[in-house]
Amino acid sequence: MTVYKAFRNFIAVTVALAVLIGGAAIGGIAYLAITDRQQTSYAVSKLGSSGEEVKSIQRKLSSLGYYKGSVDGIYGQATKSAVTSFQRNCGITADGICGKQTLLYLGLSGSSTSNSTGYSDSDVELLAKVISAEARGESYEGQVAVGAVILNRVKHPSFPDSISGVVYQNGAFSCVNDSNWYAAVADSARRAAIDAINGWDPSGGAIYYFNAGKTNDAYMHSRPVVKVIGNHKFCM
Repeated sequence: MTVYKAFRNFIAVTVALAVLIGGAAIGGIAYLAITDRQQTSYAVSKLGSSGEEVKSIQRKLSSLGYYKGSVDGIYGQATKSAVTSFQRNCGITADGICGKQTLLYLGLSGSSTSNSTGYSDSDVELLAKVISAEARGESYEGQVAVGAVILNRVKHPSFPDSISGVVYQNGAFSCVNDSNWYAAVADSARRAAIDAINGWDPSGGAIYYFNAGKTNDAYMHSRPVVKVIGNHKFCM
């Protein structure tokens, strides 16, 4: 091999290595960027944080009645106290830090919409959780009806305009504070949640329901009953 050929081969190998290393570096940067996006899909907002996510948290807490301050995107003591109160009411760790679980409970997990109605995956999961806790042991129709009542409230002007808002409205659903809330969500409840979101309403448009054998509340017993399914009376 001549000196010229040896030098030419050396240059070719050097260039190939440079391309390979450069590609690996770019690939590594791309991987880090993807990994970073995956890790920050659920941002952790806490005391001292600021930005648009904090504003979203403040708006949601305000609509639920927990936050009374201005929506300024600054995670101060007032925001921390509101988050802590919300967490305590939901039965999750009340540390004032708005992480993955708290964002999920607030309906702010950032998950993509699951269907043409615009409800997110976290909305479906929360609706299924309530159905499972409230209608355990009821027929499938009765489970869908419970989900439909929650969705009817979302659309009704007298109630919050989101699933999380309806579910966590103070005093609305006792299940969020009892042991049923922590039980595994039944598969039937998930199917019922999807059926309710897709428009099936066995409740007849009801915005209330109650178990007459377990409730002595005079207000509930005074509501006009439109449907009875299993142990639940569905009312307007």
